[in-house]
Amino acid sequence: MLLDAASLYFRAFYGVPTSVTSPDGRPVNAIRGFLDMTARLVTTHGPERFVACWDDDWRPAFRVEALPSYKAHRLAPDGGEEIVPDELSPQVPVLAEVLAAAGIARVGAPGYEADDVIGTLATRDEGPVDVVTGDRDLFQLVDDARGVRVLYTARGITDLELVDEAAVTAKYGIPGRAYADFAVLRGDPSDGLPGVAGIGAKTAAALICEFGDLAGIRAAAARTVVPKPPLTAAVLKRLHEGAAYLDAAPVVVAVARDIDLPPLHDTLPSRPADPDALASLAAAHGLESSVARLGAALGWPADART
Repeated sequence: MLLDAASLYFRAFYGVPTSVTSPDGRPVNAIRGFLDMTARLVTTHGPERFVACWDDDWRPAFRVEALPSYKAHRLAPDGGEEIVPDELSPQVPVLAEVLAAAGIARVGAPGYEADDVIGTLATRDEGPVDVVTGDRDLFQLVDDARGVRVLYTARGITDLELVDEAAVTAKYGIPGRAYADFAVLRGDPSDGLPGVAGIGAKTAAALICEFGDLAGIRAAAARTVVPKPPLTAAVLKRLHEGAAYLDAAPVVVAVARDIDLPPLHDTLPSRPADPDALASLAAAHGLESSVARLGAALGWPADART
């Protein structure tokens, strides 16, 4: 099981009131919520291995170089991410400490997003793999043959939407592994990805179904003399006008699958990796009940849960 950690701690932050605080009054709602979500995922789905995948870089240089608009609307004046609430930022490093003390694998990669870590781990694993995220970009990883699926958190952690190739087809009308090309054409304003002007989801799906993928669409557009649906004269014009965007966007949308990651010990821990550190963190931040629930989900003996 691969967790898109930022996706989950943002959901936890907004799902648990900031009135949930440590003994000295600091909000710990994101940490508490994340640990409780982890316990529920382990209990409900029973993964043998588990990795919290981290954003070491939320706006990687290689994506910005390809498409400067990538997440540009989220930039804060100091260069950080503007949408991160002040009450959340201090909780993230504490969460990382808690996961380390508990013995739950956490991994990021300099210059890459969590999506790329997930893509690499999902690709190099023999499967099956469950990816837990609220980010539709990761739909591009679904692979029925290898058992890679997304547990999509749109309705919350207790009502996950299972996304496999059939679900992608049912939702978007495209082949199950064609989501990345579909996203390029349609765009995604939340990531500063404009898409091809005038080509919406319906036209993008029709083009992919007719020509297979983005390369096939562009090849057909280059050789078409007599327009016919779905390559109408208007669509051809829009594709030609969007050529520069179509050259750049696939680099931005495609999840990296070959990052050089360190060896992982990703088996779920039968006991905390550092019981003393975990106990100190739990006491300092008022996390005792969440740590106890996590320990129970992991099958820790009673003396290791406090």
